[in-house]
Amino acid sequence: MADYDESLEYLKIAAQRGSKLGLERITELCRLLGNPQEKTKIIHVAGTNGKGSFSAMLSYILRAAGYLVGNFSSPALTGVTDSFRINCREISPNVFTWVMNDVIPVCESMEDKPTEFEVLTAVAYELFHRVDCNVAIIECGMGGDTDSTNVVSSPLLSVITNVAPDHTNFLGKTIRDIAKHKAGIIKEGRPALYGGTDLEAFEVLNAVACDKNTLLNVTDHMRIMGASTDIHGTELEFDGFGMIKTPLTGTFQFYNIANVITAVELLRREGMEISDEAVKKGLAEAQWHGRFELISEDPVVIFDGAHNSDGIHQAADTLRRCFEGKKVTLLTGVMSDKDYNLYPEMLGQYIDTVFTVKPDNPRALDSKTLAAVYAKRNFDTSAFSDFEAGVKAAYDCAKSKNTPLVVLGSLYMYKQFIEAFEKIK
Repeated sequence: MADYDESLEYLKIAAQRGSKLGLERITELCRLLGNPQEKTKIIHVAGTNGKGSFSAMLSYILRAAGYLVGNFSSPALTGVTDSFRINCREISPNVFTWVMNDVIPVCESMEDKPTEFEVLTAVAYELFHRVDCNVAIIECGMGGDTDSTNVVSSPLLSVITNVAPDHTNFLGKTIRDIAKHKAGIIKEGRPALYGGTDLEAFEVLNAVACDKNTLLNVTDHMRIMGASTDIHGTELEFDGFGMIKTPLTGTFQFYNIANVITAVELLRREGMEISDEAVKKGLAEAQWHGRFELISEDPVVIFDGAHNSDGIHQAADTLRRCFEGKKVTLLTGVMSDKDYNLYPEMLGQYIDTVFTVKPDNPRALDSKTLAAVYAKRNFDTSAFSDFEAGVKAAYDCAKSKNTPLVVLGSLYMYKQFIEAFEKIK
């Protein structure tokens, strides 16, 4: 019997197998486990951005409606158990180990052994079946069609939050290419929802929905009225539901809320009992880390895991609304496969001083390379090879200049930042 540390060691071994697209290994693994993914009602969520916030909001709503709900998300922000939630609460190391003790031998019995994410996906499906969840919300890791979560034959609902450029080395350079991958989660005769606004993406998704004999529902963003957001949360009026409030911040949450409520309406058609009161209660209680999250109020410190062009665009708009023209001190670190050359121009009018760091990830961009991109645009920029030193320098600068400190970039540095911030604040 493996203990928790041994389970983590096994994941490190699986991680050395790299990232392999395709469903062959996860299909075999789930088959050997008895296909747990077919024994729980699944809401499958893909999309370039918004998956985490959407899934968190919907989890809180379903909990408020009286359901036992599971949630699988990635990447984990603070530790592996952070990827698995039951009724909106992170599972314990003991629960994770309980499932891993049965999954590991099955993985080892396979000739083509699964990758880390495939192991975690299997753990999620097995866990939610074991604890008898009424419904589980499962986020795709990347893309859709070949993502390891895509082994569900008949989901309760398939959701594609939006389609924008990201992971272009894997998913393709065009919106059409990316949309084709996301469309892979649309299943025969099962309802699907598209929450984005890109017409090209809609055309691709709709064509696949027609081939699968189902209707592609589209979120009507015109139902949003009087939307506002600040560092303490978001509120808006949504047609048919009245005033909605949530502690989640960001202009992107306007669209996530609209998508979630539209999903609720579709789930009601599938027989789920979700009252308007449960919708409002769930959204009012919703929590999700790393998405324009208020870490400290005095001084103001924000962490936002905007890590692609669409996310940075939304972050810039949120900075404008929350700080009304006041410039911020920026601490940033990104992955090397992102369009980081575009970020200084998108953020420029909101930035006073820039500090760059390198997240603890093999794909991370060197802090000096990132700093050079901002320096070319004549920003006062400093690069730090020591992550904690970079956090301290950015924090001290923000305090001395009386500006908000905004930490922007990869979610992979969330844990690093929180640990460093706790030491220096």
